[in-house]
Amino acid sequence: MLGIVLCCVKPKYVDRIRASGVPIETIVCVDHPVPGTLTVAQLTSLVRHDFDFDATWQAVTPQDIVTLCYTSGTTGNPKGVEITHANLAFECRAYASVMPVEFGDRITSYLPSAHMADRVTSLYLHEFFGSQITTVPDRAQLGAALVDARPTIWGAVPRVWEKLEAGVEFSVANETDPARKAALTWALEVAGRKAAAELAGVPLDDVQAAEWARADELVLSAIRAELGLDQLRWALSGAAPIPAETLGFFFGLGIAISEVWGMSELTCIASVSPPGEAVLGTVGKLLPGLESRIDEDGEFLVRGPLVMREYRCEPGKTADALDADGWLATGDIITQDDRGYLRVVDRKKELIINSGGKNMSPASIENTIKATTPLIGALATIGDRRSYNTALIVLDAESTEPYAAQHNLADASAAALAAHPDLIAEIAHGVAAGNAHLSRVEQVKRFIILPTFWEPGGDEVTLTMKLRRNPIADKYAADIERMYAVALADGVHEPLSEQAPATA
Repeated sequence: MLGIVLCCVKPKYVDRIRASGVPIETIVCVDHPVPGTLTVAQLTSLVRHDFDFDATWQAVTPQDIVTLCYTSGTTGNPKGVEITHANLAFECRAYASVMPVEFGDRITSYLPSAHMADRVTSLYLHEFFGSQITTVPDRAQLGAALVDARPTIWGAVPRVWEKLEAGVEFSVANETDPARKAALTWALEVAGRKAAAELAGVPLDDVQAAEWARADELVLSAIRAELGLDQLRWALSGAAPIPAETLGFFFGLGIAISEVWGMSELTCIASVSPPGEAVLGTVGKLLPGLESRIDEDGEFLVRGPLVMREYRCEPGKTADALDADGWLATGDIITQDDRGYLRVVDRKKELIINSGGKNMSPASIENTIKATTPLIGALATIGDRRSYNTALIVLDAESTEPYAAQHNLADASAAALAAHPDLIAEIAHGVAAGNAHLSRVEQVKRFIILPTFWEPGGDEVTLTMKLRRNPIADKYAADIERMYAVALADGVHEPLSEQAPATA
């Protein structure tokens, strides 16, 4: 087993590191000592007086490993991706050639550092270009941090963008001053028309453009300032598909979000477009210097300087992913138009094939439904080899307490709310609204609201909030079978249109 020479950790992680079974020569505690470990001061005191620092760093080659990033582990044990100095140098320069990064640019760091996106944006871009980083230890503090930091460059996972959108809509809906509420409502309606035009691929006419400019001057610019996003030069979304409606909402507000695509095996970001050239619903174009081709089964293959060296100590899995000619099998089904814009369909292994042989993207279904209500924190679509689709729904942990307070409910626990008739009806309306944007075969026919929250790094979702679909299917097998019973079982619900009666 490959060992570790030195590991620097906080004291609370020492027992977990030791329990891993990996041989470790020295553990250093960065805050206070733990028996059997060294302090930072003790470590520095052990430096040899004849150590040649200059010769040592100059011996590092571009092909040497600079970091390991472990994959999410959605389909098995995480794999250690070996990323080299050359990989990261190319990533920073190629990305900045499309999305410029300048000395003094401001950004926040709030994702876990297990996420390669946080390492690139909050460490390596900082080292290359001298950006300013505001660290946000708790995502609940992100809103305040944005207002304080006023980022000039900023990215988020889709759920964060969705929460910001929901926050704006909630504030407008609950505005008590009639004149201010009327102004906000008018401005959002104008923004909505701009969003609809962009999503439809048609320009605003002169009258609409002038009205948006007026709304921007009077109201929308103030909304951006209240969010702390008024000084953005560019914004991005990545790590998972984002609903087109959310992209449109922020475009209408005057914030053009560029959707990016990438993976740890490609160092981080592999495709993006400048905000002025972004096409909503696509993840842009490959960064300069990368090649791509689409395999016979639709899998997207990439070759170039961003491709990892290998999976650490996993030669078999490396050979499965990386062929002798340097092509990386990404595992994603992606289409490419004649202009080079990429559209992600889904993970190849996660496509649903129903009993009628219809192929569907669960991620697309999930994002379409989640976009209808901020109450849904996670949704897992079930339907492989089944006659219709169902869903396991988990409430959003950050939305439950405000919901309970707004509806005068004493108990804001997941278990209590999952059984509350009003909340069930609201979720049922949301599922119906999402279904309206899906083809008949894609629609969710039944769902269960689980009496629990799914925590990052838990059984159901990874640290980067990707669904662990196989463990979910195993853990909730009984619930899944109840959704496919002939008669509607207790705790199983159906979508609810405005005209339909509530289900039991």
